[in-house]
Amino acid sequence: EVGEPFKEEKAVAKYLRFNCPTKSTNMMGHRVDYFIASKAVDCLLDSKWAKAKKGEEALFTTRESVVDYCNRLLKKQFFHRALKVMKMKPDKDTKKEKEKGKAEIGKEEEKKSKKESGKDDKNKKEKEKKKDGEKEESKKDETPGTPKKKETKRKFKLEPHEDQVFLDGNEVYVWIYDPVHFKTFAMGLVLVIAVIAATLFPLWPAEMRVGVYYLSVGAGCFVASILLLAVARCILFLIIWLITGGRHHFWFLPNLTADVGFIDSFRPLYTHEYKGPKADLKKEEKSESKKQQKYDSEEKSDNEKKEEDDGKTEGPRNSGTDGSGGERHSDTDSDRREDDRSQHSSGNGNDFEMITKEELEQQTDEGDCEEEEEEEETESRPSHEKS
Repeated sequence: EVGEPFKEEKAVAKYLRFNCPTKSTNMMGHRVDYFIASKAVDCLLDSKWAKAKKGEEALFTTRESVVDYCNRLLKKQFFHRALKVMKMKPDKDTKKEKEKGKAEIGKEEEKKSKKESGKDDKNKKEKEKKKDGEKEESKKDETPGTPKKKETKRKFKLEPHEDQVFLDGNEVYVWIYDPVHFKTFAMGLVLVIAVIAATLFPLWPAEMRVGVYYLSVGAGCFVASILLLAVARCILFLIIWLITGGRHHFWFLPNLTADVGFIDSFRPLYTHEYKGPKADLKKEEKSESKKQQKYDSEEKSDNEKKEEDDGKTEGPRNSGTDGSGGERHSDTDSDRREDDRSQHSSGNGNDFEMITKEELEQQTDEGDCEEEEEEEETESRPSHEKS
């Protein structure tokens, strides 16, 4: 025989009812709440009854002690054990699906036989692309941080279990004990008092009735003003949008209808966005400026490298300038001789008609001598450069 529960047992059951995680489902056509045994044991081990008081021992010291106490609660019909039964699809539906699948397969085979060879090649290419896409998606799924696909949950139903025993594990237990929470009790009491006060409104003092009237009018005006503001801001946005051809987007109180707090719904006062050709140009200019900054930084690094290379090559360049000085000196000598020739030819230009044969022979001999001297100088130049 099972007696009535004690106060302590009621308190433990109430604590377990409101603190142990529960789920709801259908059982025998009724909506019920159920919990898992292992979670109930963990919940009671974290409760105040698992801590020892002064001069008293703790009620729950181990998991076995919790299981024994829950067996007492089960016998006193606070909850009962249930059995999970997976829902299976009816045979009719499976047969229909199989028949539909066979019919669709036959139609697809007929269509494939009628297609041309060119279409077959296209299908192969498309299949290859699909396979590549599937491989890429699988790789993405394997990478850490990517959200996994939701697994399909199998549906089940609960049935009463024949062996009514509390076991620590993944066993399911359905609640029978359903006490009223203090919050629900308080809310119900407040509603009852409000209804009674509203029905006794004619008996209120005149000052209270006038005050309630003004409060109700003020609340109604406030709600109406918010609704009018919401409509007016939309009309203002449409007018500005139509006049500017969709370039200017002006919103007055943009967070008025947003899911924010009361004060945040009135901040900011307005927002303005320009979506025209200049906005696109500004974006392009910003991107170009960023590219130029990168290019300038790269050029600076290149110039620094060149300066370092130039510093290393200053020594050999200075040695090469000595040879160039000798070449310049030889060039100036040849220029002087050419000037002398020009002066000599200009001096003899007036006596061109009075030249005799002897003078011509002397000039030719002098010319040959000068040519020989020039050849000797040209031969001496490379030897001087080598030195």
